[in-house]
Amino acid sequence: MILVQSTTPIIKDLVLVGGGHSHVGVLRSFGMKPIPGVRLTVLCRDVDTPYSGMLPGLVAGHYTFEETHIDLGPLARFANARFYNDDVIGIDPRQRLVMCKDRPPVSYDLLSINIGSAPATWETPGAEGNVVPVKPINRFVAHWERLRERILLREDPVRIGIVGGGAGGVELLLAIQFRLKTLLAEQGRTDAHLDYHLISEEPDILTTHNPLARSKFRRIFGERGINFHADTRIESVAPGKVQAANGETIALDEILWVTRAGAASWIKESGLAVDDYGFMQVGDTLQSTSHPEIFGAGDIAAMVNHPRPKAGVFAVRQGPPLTRNLRRLLVGKSARPFTPQREFLSLISTGDKYAVASRSKWSVEGKLVWRWKDWIDQRFMKKFNELPEMETEEKSDIPHGLAGEEVIKEISAVAMRCGGCGAKVGATVLQRALSQLKPVARDDVLIGLHEPDDAAVVEVPPGKVMVHSVDAFRAIVDDPYLFGRIAANHSLGDIYAMGADPQTALAIATVPYGLEEKVEDVLSQMLTGAMEVLQESNTSLVGGHTSEGAELSLGFSVNGLIDREKVLRKGGMQPGDRLVLTKAIGTGTLFAADMRLKAKGQWIKDATASMVQSNYKGAQCLSDHGARACTDVTGFGLLGHLVEMTKPSGVDVELDLGAIPYLDGARETVAAGITSTLQPQNLRLRRAISNVAEMGEDPRFPLIFDPQTAGGLLASVPQDRAEDCVGALRDLGYDRTAIIGTVLPEGNQLEPITVRG
Repeated sequence: MILVQSTTPIIKDLVLVGGGHSHVGVLRSFGMKPIPGVRLTVLCRDVDTPYSGMLPGLVAGHYTFEETHIDLGPLARFANARFYNDDVIGIDPRQRLVMCKDRPPVSYDLLSINIGSAPATWETPGAEGNVVPVKPINRFVAHWERLRERILLREDPVRIGIVGGGAGGVELLLAIQFRLKTLLAEQGRTDAHLDYHLISEEPDILTTHNPLARSKFRRIFGERGINFHADTRIESVAPGKVQAANGETIALDEILWVTRAGAASWIKESGLAVDDYGFMQVGDTLQSTSHPEIFGAGDIAAMVNHPRPKAGVFAVRQGPPLTRNLRRLLVGKSARPFTPQREFLSLISTGDKYAVASRSKWSVEGKLVWRWKDWIDQRFMKKFNELPEMETEEKSDIPHGLAGEEVIKEISAVAMRCGGCGAKVGATVLQRALSQLKPVARDDVLIGLHEPDDAAVVEVPPGKVMVHSVDAFRAIVDDPYLFGRIAANHSLGDIYAMGADPQTALAIATVPYGLEEKVEDVLSQMLTGAMEVLQESNTSLVGGHTSEGAELSLGFSVNGLIDREKVLRKGGMQPGDRLVLTKAIGTGTLFAADMRLKAKGQWIKDATASMVQSNYKGAQCLSDHGARACTDVTGFGLLGHLVEMTKPSGVDVELDLGAIPYLDGARETVAAGITSTLQPQNLRLRRAISNVAEMGEDPRFPLIFDPQTAGGLLASVPQDRAEDCVGALRDLGYDRTAIIGTVLPEGNQLEPITVRG
């Protein structure tokens, strides 16, 4: 598979809300066969999306977390989709905007919703706070781990109950029983003190399945000593018990909730047509019955003409027709109807690598049935976790076979762009984007962003000197808002490292080609993210330059102020000082791996969180603890910036590889031979290491050359204040801060740095 970096203008936005079973199919399809001019965006709260069919196997201990979850990070990268990690809180259908919890709204031309459901705990008084809902599954996995540990620590009787007698509740209870029995046996204990209950308001177990399947599970429940409470509707829940409508009180120490599914409230609140339970009503084309530009699939959708149970099999089967209809509307064609199957094969596991198959009027059971289920599940997961290799290739042609004539015409209308000043973003677009920004008001900014003049005018207060710095780079994340935050943080790093307070910033931005509203949206989101960071440090955005280009990029020219005698330089380290690093390293290798689909989404999420953490408070803390020299760790890597400090200081340094904090996944990606394109240049500085031959084989060694984006601060702190400094930095949220080395007197050797393991 080839990762195409194209100059094709953006014409339409397709936004996918949720990473459910239908949407992963859409992403894979667009990765294999993109539509030129269509930009894909995924909005999802979780980076890892679970496959519900394998949840019982995960609980039972047959699968690992990775085996039962689809990593949306590489999958989105494969689809050339922007991945926004956030909660959706609503939709504005009139303006076609998706409202998010922690980022600006996301605009769409077509929208698809596949967010699943959750047990309707709000319908039962006392349930919320006293029960563990099984959905959303990602949250349940964490709950299960805590529940499991609680139970294993107890030796007194424990009553475990599941409310909900469908296939989900049955499978889960049997999986829990098997897992706990296995773990207790490993400790030399039995599970005789554990008592299991399944509670259902239906008259029998598995009422949607045939009598033969039901009889098999009644037998299995009897063999395993599980208590089944039929015709028992729970009216209320209190700590340690449930109250049934028939007057029965059932004492339970752990209560899991697998009852009727409920819908997210924002679906109805956004004005979409919903059924009596709040689920989005869709027609045979999977389009909303009230808003045809919005699609729905999986549990969140209710097909008005073809009601079906809330089961993962239907979400999987809706993937292909959803993909087909999204494609058709994007290229100006009409959607085609889809009729879901009435009957489907159910493979219900019993916890111990044994399963029961059920369809229509027949049912079989056995170990071979479990192996059959395992084969089906593994085959499904393999499609999304084993993606084709990706390369980078520039292409300028538009393959007509992938797009309708309508899209081709729109692309052609905006494809030819001028150079020079003609490449600037149009005045109207720029003005609309800038009008949304409210820069910090400073008395020393005489002429700023919203003035009509040709340049900004700022005042240097008496007794201060001005510090200047500039940084710019192309986007390393797909989210322009997040990229704006990272770029602003990165650009401010040099000012903080000098001990100065930032004053003003000028932006240098390049936005990919597209229709006016697409350019405006990207520019607005990117500058909004940057503005938030600038405002946190009281930095006023006073102007800048914007242009269109093939790739998104952003940088800032930043001015800062400081008292002349307080300037903190790279020189100044003294023997005995300790080297303090405020952030973990590894962004270079991680994002190189991300481009190759070799990085886990959680690794990139954690690296991004590190990059958006401001160095503002860290710089102040280092100064308060007497830092003698400081720099920010960026493109030259940890070693390169350390060399810049040793030379003017006239000292040697001992660096401890074992003490250096590394971002999660960085050692794995380096071990796989994946490094940044700047790594070879940084490696030339290994000549500064006295024992390079000795340490060169250490698997962590390449990471000290890894180029960082928005990295931490590296400072030389007096020995007697270093530990207190680290503690203070951790209290401020720099939880990976560490002392990574010691400053030594200058020796006779030419190489100033010694590395220890």
